[in-house]
Order: sequence, then C-alpha cells, then structure tokens
Amino acid sequence: MIQESHIGNVIREMFANLTFTQEPAGLYDPLRYMISIGGKRIRPHLCLTAYALFKDSFSEEILAPAAALEVFHSFTLIHDDIMDKADVRRGVPTVYRKWDENTAILSGDVMSIESYKLLAKAPAEVLPQALQLFSKTAAEVCEGQQYDMDFENMEQVPMDEYMKMIGLKTAVLIACSAKMGALIAGATAAQADLLYKFGYDLGLAFQITDDWLDTYGDPKVFGKAIGGDIVNNKKSWLMTRAFEKADDQCRNELLKAMKMPVDTDIEKEAKILAVKTLYDKMNIGEEASKGIRQLHEQALGYAAELGLPEQEYQLLENYANKLIGRTK
Repeated sequence: MIQESHIGNVIREMFANLTFTQEPAGLYDPLRYMISIGGKRIRPHLCLTAYALFKDSFSEEILAPAAALEVFHSFTLIHDDIMDKADVRRGVPTVYRKWDENTAILSGDVMSIESYKLLAKAPAEVLPQALQLFSKTAAEVCEGQQYDMDFENMEQVPMDEYMKMIGLKTAVLIACSAKMGALIAGATAAQADLLYKFGYDLGLAFQITDDWLDTYGDPKVFGKAIGGDIVNNKKSWLMTRAFEKADDQCRNELLKAMKMPVDTDIEKEAKILAVKTLYDKMNIGEEASKGIRQLHEQALGYAAELGLPEQEYQLLENYANKLIGRTK
C-alpha cells in the first residue's frame, strides 16, 4: 500500500522537476514563477490519493495528469488575480503585478494549454474519458467565475445560487481530481463516481472554510489580512447567510455597513468590526462551522460506500480531515 508520506514526497518531486518551454522567456517565466511559489497542491494530492486506493505504486501514467490539475488551477489563479486586481498571491506579487496585465493574460492562456499537454499523457485506454472529464470541469470552473462576477452587482444572493457558484468555481475541480485518479487506476465507474461525490462535497466545505477563515481566522496563521471579503463586499457564505437570516433591523444595518468607506486602514477595520458584530449577533460563524462539518461527514459517507479496506479508507479520511481542519 502507498503511504501518505510517500504521496507528499512524490508531489514535491513532481513539481520540482516540472519544466516548460524556455523561449520566449516573457511568456514562460510567469508559468515557472506560479509553480515555484507553491501552494497547497490539494488537487494533485487528491488525484494521487485516489489512485493509491487501487494501486500499490505510482507510475508515469498518473504523474503527468496529476500535475495537469495543478497547472490548470494555477492558470485560473493568474486570470482571477487580474479580474480581482489582487496585488499579492501566496505572499508574493501576482503575475500581472510582477509583469503586466497583457503578459498575465497570455501566460495564463498558455498555462491552460500546458495542462492539456500534461493530461494527454494519460493511458490511451482512458484518455477519451479523462479528456471529457477535464474539459467539462474546465468549462464549469469558468462558469463559476462568471457567476461570482455577476454576484458583485447584486445586493443579495440566494443561498442556493451561492452554493451553485462555489460548486462550479471550486468544488468541481477537486471532484475531478479524485475521479481522475480513480479512472487512471482502473477503478469501476461506480467507484469513480463515488470519489467524485467525495471530492465535490469536500470542495464545498473547503470554500466555506475559506470564507470562515477570512473573517474568523488568525491573520498570522492565515497568511493574509482578515476581513478582505467584508471590505470588498464579497458575497461569501457568511454574507449570503446573514442576508438570508436577518430581520429588517439587521438587514438595514448590514446594508449600511456595506456602504462604509474603506479608504484607510482605520475605515477598513471599522467596517470589518461592524459586519463581524452583526455576524456574531446572528451566530453566522457557528452556522458556517456546522455546515462545514455536515459536508465533511457527507464526503466521508461516500468514501465509506467504496467498501475499502481500513488502511485505504484512512487515506481518504486523513485527506478530508487535513483539508477541512486547515487554518490557512
């Protein structure tokens, strides 16, 4: 059986050895930069974990497709940062800030293409299925981003629409990662589908956890300032649930807080405090934590349906616990 520690070692080696075309440097240097600044690597990790449920060792057939998932994710981050006008990613300047917007757009485009080149190294017998899954997921991620941008112009977003958005923008790629590993390992269609559901519910929980951390996390551990979603009037799970739950008085106070100026650090802190106070009054943080636990349990329920030996099931449980129990 493949050990969890070995999966981590393989991922580190995989990205240390990942190379892109050298020239023109202005196009490919941003790709190398994005890979070099690291990240959680949760998608390739889940892909390899799913593969390890059915195989005793890793072969070349899985390594390139696993890397493809992270490369595609990195492409979406390059373009997301342009759309969000984000200055920092993982503690360093974003690609469009380090280079310029046009370079970031083009480098992001070619990074998407590079992900398909890596995926094309999947075994021939499963390549059509892998390409269909990957392409469907890629389109869904873009659809989720569009919904997220549409929400910026809406005062209030229904919870079912918010959940649909994060399902597309975040959860489907994590779900795809699990199913991809299973497909390449030769799992049955039923097993691959259960792992997709496992990944999807974990992806939802992962995003809601991210929303919770943005308001209630420790900035020293979280790695960035707390309250960014509040400052930017982001339609997070917390904000969506607050509007859904608020009585007329709380709703008016929320609307008033959303219009508070944020030109200075003091103004930002005042707005964060005002909104967070309303969240606490309505127990929004506690409700988010409860929702995360429910999704976590649902995911493990799908894992249990696989009927795996205890050691293999433990791989999935450990992955889920680390993903949802994260502090950053």
